[in-house]
Formats: sequence, C-alpha cells, structure tokens
Amino acid sequence: MKFVDEALMRVQAGHGGRGCMSFRREKFVPFGGPDGGDGGLGGSVYLRAKQGINTLADFRIQRAFKAKSGEAGSGNDRTGGGGDDLYVIVPVGTTVIDDETSEQLGDLLKADDVVMVARGGKGGWGNTRFKSSTNRAPRKFMPGLPGEKRLLRLEMRVIADVGLLGLPNAGKSTLIRAVSAARPKVADYPFTTLYPNLGVVAVGEHRSFVMADIPGLIEGAADGAGLGIRFLKHLQRTRVLLHLVDIAPLDPAADPVKDARAIIAELKKFSPELGKRERWLVLNKLDLLPAEEAEARCNEIVRRLRWKGPTHRISGVTGLGTKALCEALMRTLEARAVPADPAPEEA
Repeated sequence: MKFVDEALMRVQAGHGGRGCMSFRREKFVPFGGPDGGDGGLGGSVYLRAKQGINTLADFRIQRAFKAKSGEAGSGNDRTGGGGDDLYVIVPVGTTVIDDETSEQLGDLLKADDVVMVARGGKGGWGNTRFKSSTNRAPRKFMPGLPGEKRLLRLEMRVIADVGLLGLPNAGKSTLIRAVSAARPKVADYPFTTLYPNLGVVAVGEHRSFVMADIPGLIEGAADGAGLGIRFLKHLQRTRVLLHLVDIAPLDPAADPVKDARAIIAELKKFSPELGKRERWLVLNKLDLLPAEEAEARCNEIVRRLRWKGPTHRISGVTGLGTKALCEALMRTLEARAVPADPAPEEA
C-alpha cells in the first residue's frame, strides 16, 4: 500500500432531537398540565489514534462521516434517546486541522489518543420547560440544535527518533537498509524516495531506536519545489537529524558544500525551530574514493561548512562506520530520555 500522508474528510455531528408538545391526560387527574419531554443529544464525532495503521489511504475512498442524530422527546416527560457518538480510526502521528480556519484541533501522538472534531447538537426543550405560574398550558417547544460540521485536513507526520536529511541520491535509503530491516528501493542512478520509510535500529539487547528515511530535498522545497513541504513536515517529530552528504556525487561539477548549505537554508526557511534541531553531519560513500582522497575530501567539506557539531564518516554500502554511528545515536537518545515518574511512597 502506498504511503498517503494527507487527506481531506468531512464530518457531521448528529442534530439534537426535537422537543415534544404534550399534555397529561389521565382519568381522575383534571388539569394534568404539560408533559412534553426534551429531545435527545446528537452524537459527536471523534478521531481515535490506533497503532498498526501507517497511511491515510482509506480517507481517499470514504471522505464523509456522520454521527447519528438524537431522537425526539415524547409525552410523560420522556427525553428522547441520544445519538451514538462516532469514532473514526486514524494512524498514530495524525495532526487534525480545520481546513477552513487553519485551526489545529488535535495532535494524536500516542495510541488511543482521542480528539473531538464535531460536537453533537443539544436536544430541543419540550413544552414542560415553558410552564409557569402565568402560563399553565404552554404550547411552545423547541427544535434540536444542529450538530457541528467541519472540513478537516489530516496530516500524518512520521514519529521517529532519528531523521535522515539530504539531497536525492545522498545514500539515505542505503543507510537505513544497512542498519535496519527496512527495505526501501535503492539504485545506481539518481532518483528520490517517494514515501517515507521507518526502520527499527537494534543496538544491543533491549536497546533500539526508530530511524526515518525522508524523501530527498532540493533547493526551493520550502516553497513547494520537488516534493516540497509534504515531507519537510515529517522531520518535525524527529529528535536528531542526520544530514547525509555525498562526498563523491555522480555529477563532477556538483559541489557537496553548496548543496549542504542549500538544504540547511530550506530547513530554516520552513521552520526556524527545525533549523535549530540537533543535526549531525554524516559524510557518506567513502567506498567510492581511495582512502587518502576520501579523507582529504571529508576534511575539506567540514572546513568549508565550518562544522562544529558531531561528524561521522561512513559507507552505507559496505557498512563502514555505521555501527559506531548507531551506537553514538543510541547513547545520545538514552541520555536525553525523560525519566519515569518515581513510584509514590507507601504510607
């Protein structure tokens, strides 16, 4: 199934039930008075996150969801039944946005997270509500209020510890294949991954992290060029970015430093916060050059970028340096893990 990370859906909450106009009529009970009940509440629409779903493709087929309306009230002061709430299942990592107002309604980051997206209408009052000392036989009742309706934009953003960043053909897919069980397509000609891939990287017993292979970026991506912001947003939920740089590009005229600066500029343009995210420099494809030439090329790239952060030199094809890279990432992620809340002391 293809990865689908954006979808539109219409939701309609149930309408409230109509109030009832009724009068009590019983033998031996003169002047029984009004006994019309209220209408029932309309059902609301909720979105619930569920593990195991990795695409919004289902919403390309079914786009409209409607909860049930409340039932009308009846005599003998009986309130109408409420409409059942509707729960729509979405993938973990879904952001819910009102497409008409651009208001973010919710961010479903964990399994079983729930957000209400359309509230059901209130039931109308029956004529019993309007009884007073001056109006003993009211003939007034109210219709139910309409339920909310919205056009929603769903955006799925992958949740990963480490995100791979770089130009198309920088070796991101090869790296994730080398360190995890993920199997994205790789080839010996320039192309870009079309869909994000997630891989679990195991580093020893009971130690692992999730790595995301994000489709390659090009200059102008923040303005929609290439695959544009469709995939830049996936990097927002990663804790560490690995900026892969190809030290031996296919085009001899290409400048890895200029390309790296263009990618950094796109990050900052898309999101200043993302531009400040921790980023490691990973110099890839050492296997394509003689050892001395590869070392000189790496030193030149680091010098021209004025890079002060962590730097790793690897070959995704041969596995050179990948183990050390994964172990360093694991140590960093463990050091920044939020400690569990201490158990309450027993009295």
